[in-house]
Amino acid sequence: MRLLVLLASMSLFLLASTCNSDSRASSPKLKQLEGTWLHAHEEDQGDVQVYRPNTYAFPPSRGRTGFQFDHNGLFTQYDIAPTDGLEGHKGQWKTENGSTLLISLDDKKEPDYKLEIVSLENGLLKVRRVQ
Repeated sequence: MRLLVLLASMSLFLLASTCNSDSRASSPKLKQLEGTWLHAHEEDQGDVQVYRPNTYAFPPSRGRTGFQFDHNGLFTQYDIAPTDGLEGHKGQWKTENGSTLLISLDDKKEPDYKLEIVSLENGLLKVRRVQ
């Protein structure tokens, strides 16, 4: 009987330790999202925007916008600054259903928005902005 109680307790512990309410950590697909992505506007297709890691060898451009996703839900949106550099706007991100990201910027200069992940493969992120 003790063995049965011990096994049941261990099963509950293992189940509880593997359940994670934070969907950012639970999805291998979203784990690939972590990092800094810059807009490869040359590769856009209609309303689908293409992003590549900031380490990618981009062709020359007058500037690139982008964003950074951190595993803990922190987000930075990079816009072109008045001095032609990049200006970061801090915020948060979370997933709505595993393929739609909810973005909220702290400064509220822009309303919250959603990004639908069209595809996410090694070194290539395609998203569609939805309202």
